[in-house]
Amino acid sequence: QVQLTESGGRLVQAGDSLGLSCVASVRIDTFPRMAWFRQVPGKEREFVAAISISDGSPWYGDVGKGRFTIARDNAKNTMYLQMNRLKPEDSAVYICAGGYGDRVADRREYNYWGQGTQITVSS
Repeated sequence: QVQLTESGGRLVQAGDSLGLSCVASVRIDTFPRMAWFRQVPGKEREFVAAISISDGSPWYGDVGKGRFTIARDNAKNTMYLQMNRLKPEDSAVYICAGGYGDRVADRREYNYWGQGTQITVSS
């Protein structure tokens, strides 16, 4: 059974940096791609970033371009998200996902999801 477990979320101030981790219970090269999404109550789950597990190629949503960096460590079965210059509007539950589809920003392409980790950015 595939389990994805996020960690690293906490309360920070605007302008701070924060790193998130997502550990998989299986080899992450089980998936061609993993991703980070975020969700705020009452809104749709929003694409943040994705990464090719084979070669590390990243894709970024508009929310994180220039501020966020996605990475993975296949040996540790872990995916990361480094977030810099955080803004109050970045406050959300950040959720990692693994999937087999081709549309990297489409949440329907991801088969496995973690429970999420909460980030709150104060102004």
